[in-house]
Amino acid sequence: MKSGMIFHADATDGASRRLGVSIEINGPFIGNILELRFPRWIPGSYLIREPMQHLTSLSATCDGDDVEVQRIDVDGIRVRGVSSASKVVVTYKVLAAEMTCRANHLDNTHVHIMPPYTWMLPTRGIDSQRMDGTHKVTLAKPDDWQTAIQLDGKEGEWFAEGRDELLDAIMESNANSMYSFEVQGCTQYLKLWDSGSLPFPEKGVNRLLESMKLIAEEHYALFGVPEWKEYWTVIHLTESGRGGLEHLRSQTSMMPRKCLQEGNEEEWRDLVSLFSHEFLHQWNVKQLRPRNFLEYDLQREVHTDLLWWFEGLTSWLGDILCLRSGAWTEEDWNKDWTRKMKRHNDRNGMNHESLQESSHDAWIHLYKPNSYSREVQISYYLEGEMAIFCLDVELRRRSKGEYGMDDVMALLYHEFKLESNTPGITHADIKRTLVNLPGGRRLGVMLDTLVSSRQAPDTTAAMKSLGLNMVPEKKKLGAWLGVNLSTSNGSVKVRTHLTGSPCRELIHTGDEILAIDGLRVKSSKEISAAIYANAGVLTSITIAREGVLMEVSITPVEDPNHLVKVEGKGNKIWEEIKRSRR
Repeated sequence: MKSGMIFHADATDGASRRLGVSIEINGPFIGNILELRFPRWIPGSYLIREPMQHLTSLSATCDGDDVEVQRIDVDGIRVRGVSSASKVVVTYKVLAAEMTCRANHLDNTHVHIMPPYTWMLPTRGIDSQRMDGTHKVTLAKPDDWQTAIQLDGKEGEWFAEGRDELLDAIMESNANSMYSFEVQGCTQYLKLWDSGSLPFPEKGVNRLLESMKLIAEEHYALFGVPEWKEYWTVIHLTESGRGGLEHLRSQTSMMPRKCLQEGNEEEWRDLVSLFSHEFLHQWNVKQLRPRNFLEYDLQREVHTDLLWWFEGLTSWLGDILCLRSGAWTEEDWNKDWTRKMKRHNDRNGMNHESLQESSHDAWIHLYKPNSYSREVQISYYLEGEMAIFCLDVELRRRSKGEYGMDDVMALLYHEFKLESNTPGITHADIKRTLVNLPGGRRLGVMLDTLVSSRQAPDTTAAMKSLGLNMVPEKKKLGAWLGVNLSTSNGSVKVRTHLTGSPCRELIHTGDEILAIDGLRVKSSKEISAAIYANAGVLTSITIAREGVLMEVSITPVEDPNHLVKVEGKGNKIWEEIKRSRR
């Protein structure tokens, strides 16, 4: 069924940074009023973003005649007098200047289009079933640009089946080459864009393509070859931007451009991990969803207590699949785990917030942090991954390595995916699937405790079960203030306090540290040197707060030397976790 709607975007004026937009709706109309609204959030990013703020030059015609457009609420518009009209066309411009993977971006070199923040959708005045029909999507752009988009059609004209496919139909159009390869009958496409129009390192691109192939094969080994036969990866290379967002049969990610340059192994690990994470979301989010996410209400917040599963499980399993596939070495996995443990130990939130609470409050916590957030909040990504890791180790220990949380994920996917007879999951479904596996019979209590209690999972004990040890990264000597610092033009300011900081009550975030015991300091290195021998010694620190000089007396403590590094060769269970399923 054709919907009788055309959603058009014009990217031919890149210098203006404004995307031209039109929405053409053919009759019949119901009643005399047509209303359209922007989605206020998108699945995978739990924040009310209000795309209406970027809209200008709004107008409308009814059968070719100009008509008045009325703004309603914070997200919509109203057009009157449509009852007998054959066609209504709404036009406007959208500012596309935010360089993130969650926004529209347009310049003379490319366009990245996020449909939810581009097109308003009719919510009154038409038969609602029309939104389930086939929508036409068109794009005007420079002739030498080629578009990465998961919709069927031809260059410049595509078709989306229903609302959700329309909203998930990201576009990346630029003059760069389109890379592609096949994995078990499925075609993977890669579209790159560099914010500075720099050339892509050939060796780095080839390395990425090979890693993507390995990772895709490992996903298929776990879940089976998917029914969908095409997948699109868009990567924006910038100076320092990072992030990723899953879409239907596609992803958009952003990474520092040095991730493809030789000698930047940490950034390379992040790139590979990010691809695997967003790719895994095709199974864990796009197909397997919380039951109350089967029908998205995009005008209001929709809460779930399960983001620890949908992001934490994806973070853990995505990296394990990097390791199994060979895209990561074991050393890569160890180094990345050290990075995560450092982040975990620098915060104290698990004593104040559970994983279920963190999931539910994503709307007000994760995307709206402040300098004190880490004291009372956790990340359902990071701490969720640690909880899943502990569950996996215990399940494998009890099943003698035969079953793990990857099996739980695969079973949930096949039973509760969108195309199944019972789509969508609850906590009870996860628990039942876990306890019904060999070795999982008594793990329901452990699961409940890990996600509902306000305490950190015992990752050190879990590592020991794998024949591995957690040790300090290196023996640190000297005193410790327990603060994260930022340095700019010789000015050193406190960004955040770390867990156990002796400065917490006396030095505020935003304070500038000027001197230690009367000695001027202009960098974090100079601060470390000035307090080096002062563990347990009362120390005078000169600060500037809101332009006023102050003296505070603080007793630095010894560096806590947290257990963050993995050592050891591991046992048979660890070998089973690492084993490729291909």
